[in-house]
Amino acid sequence: MPQASVDERVSVALCTYNGARFLEEQLDSILGQRVLPAEIVVSDDGSTDGSPEIVERIAAGAAVPIRLLRNPQPLGVTRNFESAMRATTGEFIVLCDQDDIWRVDRIERALRAFDARPQLQLVCSDARLVDGDGAPLGTGLFSSLSIGASERSEIAAGRAFRVLLRRNLVTGAAAMLRRAVFEAAAPFPAPWVHDEWLAIVAASLGPIEFLDEPLVDYRQHGANQIGVAEPTLRYKIRRLMAPGRQRNQDIADRMAGLAARLDRSDPPLPLADVDAVRAKLSFERFRADLPEARPSRVLPVLLRLRRGEYGRFASQGVLDIARDLLQPA
Repeated sequence: MPQASVDERVSVALCTYNGARFLEEQLDSILGQRVLPAEIVVSDDGSTDGSPEIVERIAAGAAVPIRLLRNPQPLGVTRNFESAMRATTGEFIVLCDQDDIWRVDRIERALRAFDARPQLQLVCSDARLVDGDGAPLGTGLFSSLSIGASERSEIAAGRAFRVLLRRNLVTGAAAMLRRAVFEAAAPFPAPWVHDEWLAIVAASLGPIEFLDEPLVDYRQHGANQIGVAEPTLRYKIRRLMAPGRQRNQDIADRMAGLAARLDRSDPPLPLADVDAVRAKLSFERFRADLPEARPSRVLPVLLRLRRGEYGRFASQGVLDIARDLLQPA
């Protein structure tokens, strides 16, 4: 087996919180890469299960420097990732969950995409979904997200910002990004989750790319802080009938934060569409404020449909029309 090379441009930002069950396997998969990172920064959010001790033990014998940060008070997943990324030094940052397993060429394959396209801001690969024991669940990340051909075409054409405005498709556990994206994105605003915020900022700076190869085994074990669900008919019906006001208000709050950040950006982010963000904000506020009586919703929903707003801004299209008409208040 050829000796691994180290790419000095690459840093790994790994966040831990009571991940002792899986952490060593994840670290081994990073240290087994064909192209190694120059450093691994681990930010621990107050683990009580021995996770920091595992990091320290592996760091003592690792060929790559591993730095451990211990948060005096828990920050939560988004702030913890911000802390880990801020402590890195590389031109490229690879996001890393504590409980996954990397394919041996994860770093190598993502770097190849960046080197081929100097304007590329972020790369997100597919991932194989596995259970707590690492056994395949028979589906992949992109399939579970139901990423459509039209969305892929828009992203390939450089219109990722409008796609991600409808819904986030980037999973941090499968993403690598330029440091310039982090610098434009920090500090991460509440109530955004770190990966969706980094994705929309990346798309406002330049193109992003989706790789169809499953470069990560993305573990689904019931205790994930952020995970995915298979889009079965039962799952879609359950979502359809779940109350949606708070969800729409949360999205509206995120759009308000994005609009404010774009207004303050100096220089302006070149691919950001501030008017579209404000229109999305208005649309989600409308959905959050729909009348309690279902019959009273029909006309305003149809008016928004006629204006094309469900096609432009609703994450699930026709399903969201049904949701707005039928969901409980």
